[in-house]
Amino acid sequence: MAGATEMTLDEAHLAFAKQANGEVWSLLDKADRSADEDHAMVVAAFASLYHWRAVGQAVHHQRGEWLIAHVFTVLGDVRPAVAYAERCMATTEAHRGQMTDFDLAYAYEGLARAHALAGRDQDARHYLAEAMRAGSEILDPDDRSIFEGDVQGGDWHGIQ
Repeated sequence: MAGATEMTLDEAHLAFAKQANGEVWSLLDKADRSADEDHAMVVAAFASLYHWRAVGQAVHHQRGEWLIAHVFTVLGDVRPAVAYAERCMATTEAHRGQMTDFDLAYAYEGLARAHALAGRDQDARHYLAEAMRAGSEILDPDDRSIFEGDVQGGDWHGIQ
């Protein structure tokens, strides 16, 4: 096949993880997704995590779990949103040494949004406060600014 590039299995997993992740973000940014695009977004989020689990470290698994939680939160699907937000936090806590300061902040943000979606306002407010505390400790000003912008945006289901 002309122009084909040979890769090792690990290189292919890495390429597919990144490609699927990018596909999710393209769909998340789309204003009026169709039901088929919503489904494709879910599939791509799981595909990204699958490939990251093959070649990534715990930090990549954590970010993949956060992305799945985020996708389900955006789609309004409570059970998997909460389940994956909780998995994200469990991974964060189990591998703190591999996480960056913004990984912790986003883990709390994911829990806050998922619990807000579930109507668990007290838990959502608690996790949002933890997210804001962790976000204020993000050392890189650009990362902190991105986090703060993300927290100010999106649907908070009445808690903010």
